Amino acid sequence: MHRSDQETSHSQTVWTRLVRAATAVQARIETALKAEGLPPLGWYDALWEVERAGPEGLRQFELQQRLLLPQYGLSRLLARIAEAGLIARAPCPVDGRGHILMITAEGRRVRAAMWPVYAAAMAEAVGAKLTEAEAELLAGLLARFV
Repeated sequence: MHRSDQETSHSQTVWTRLVRAATAVQARIETALKAEGLPPLGWYDALWEVERAGPEGLRQFELQQRLLLPQYGLSRLLARIAEAGLIARAPCPVDGRGHILMITAEGRRVRAAMWPVYAAAMAEAVGAKLTEAEAELLAGLLARFV
């Protein structure tokens, strides 16, 4: 096997395991949220970013950059969250076509209710499988990718 073939094989193994691990952990978190009658995980991230923006809110393109979602996917996600009354949209004063996203009181309540379930599922799916040293090592290795 040539060196480049070995590198590809190692890269492929790492990539496959990384994707499978992320998918498995996300599935466990989704299952835990659903069991508690809470919205899906993607809602949490959107609500958290809008809440973090404070009372001045956040433009949709800013949220898109923070979540790294395609525009069409974010539009559908925001439509569902707004329909549930968890975010509100206000006209943007500097762009007549744009909107400012703001979290509602109910959105804050739902996001806050999601966090303990999310955190516990994450701890069970990730933390329970690694020692503190292993977790620090893995976090450091993964930080190289971002």
